Amino acid sequence: MTVALYNRTFDELDVPILLRILNLLEYHNLQLVFYKEFYERLQPYIPSVPAPRFFTGKRDLPPHTDMLFSLGGDGTMLDAVCFVGNTSIPLIGVNLGRLGFLAAIPEEEVEDAILSLVRGSYTLEKRTLLHLDSSIPLFNGSPFALNEFTIHRQDTSSMIKIHTYLNGEFLNTYWADGLIVATPTGSTGYSLSCGGPVVFPQTSSFVITPVAPHNLNTRPIVVPDNNVISFEIEGRTEQFLCTLDARTEVIRSNVQLAVKKESFLVSLVRPDEHNFLKTIRQKLYWGIDRRN
Repeated sequence: MTVALYNRTFDELDVPILLRILNLLEYHNLQLVFYKEFYERLQPYIPSVPAPRFFTGKRDLPPHTDMLFSLGGDGTMLDAVCFVGNTSIPLIGVNLGRLGFLAAIPEEEVEDAILSLVRGSYTLEKRTLLHLDSSIPLFNGSPFALNEFTIHRQDTSSMIKIHTYLNGEFLNTYWADGLIVATPTGSTGYSLSCGGPVVFPQTSSFVITPVAPHNLNTRPIVVPDNNVISFEIEGRTEQFLCTLDARTEVIRSNVQLAVKKESFLVSLVRPDEHNFLKTIRQKLYWGIDRRN
């Protein structure tokens, strides 16, 4: 089995767990391919690796890669989605960050998770992506997102008006700081913090959530993911922010934008002892008395 290793924000405090992961993978005779910048930062702390193999992006990720390990938080996991794209290479996230909805394997369960991979006792969860169509090239040839697409006012400008359409039919004009279109996976992210609902990953839907709406009776809405959602933007300035997950572009109001379901899915590796219900109970502290 060939495993690619990706880490975005290297922290010396993470070196012990990173070395433990490397030792476990090598113990089970897994072939390793390192993200080049990650290997260069880790190299002073590890023995010399004979003829290490590297990748720097999607184009040079070996096509026979069986799995990509994301070592970090959810932001690292979202970066990794851009690497695998439509290659069907599964992703597994080890949480070295804080919350870890996507990077769901905690440090203390790393050994069990790797053993599950070797034994094949895991499932592949297929997750929907968003695709962005725009009248100008955006996001460097990777116009897709696992969590969400957003339109947002830039800097400290006044709130904006976002005219929103479903399959060409007018839905609403949002007077707000911005607007989020989230996948079921992204429903536990930015959308949730703005009052959106938690949606099961298998649900064929998108969540449209306004950011700080001017009209307090404007609420998030769940729509089928076979809709094309398009936008027209107005504001006192001509520039706005457009994001796909953690990536940001500055656009002008005359840029045409529409989002729809991406033509391919991404696969997330889940050891058999992990599932969505367990994750939301642990991460959102459902049913836990925090008064003690």
